[in-house]
Amino acid sequence: MPRVPSAAAAHIGARIRTARESSTMTQDQLAAYSDIDSSNLRAYEAGRALPNVQTLVRIAETLKTPTGYFLEDVTAEMFPTRATDRRRRLS
Repeated sequence: MPRVPSAAAAHIGARIRTARESSTMTQDQLAAYSDIDSSNLRAYEAGRALPNVQTLVRIAETLKTPTGYFLEDVTAEMFPTRATDRRRRLS
């Protein structure tokens, strides 16, 4: 799970929160029903982490929301570039 904050992570997290609140589910309920650690879900919603595809699909299925809703309006420019990604890279 990438730990590099990005505009994409913030956008997707906000969409997860909106869908969850629309379904009147708590973070703990969504985490339990979608088999995700609640601290990870909090990080997704806060935009501190980006869920992988499998996790995003589980969240979408639990919320009965199309998976594409979370990716709507996400662009490549919203992700960190190599220059801004400070994680170690293998040479």
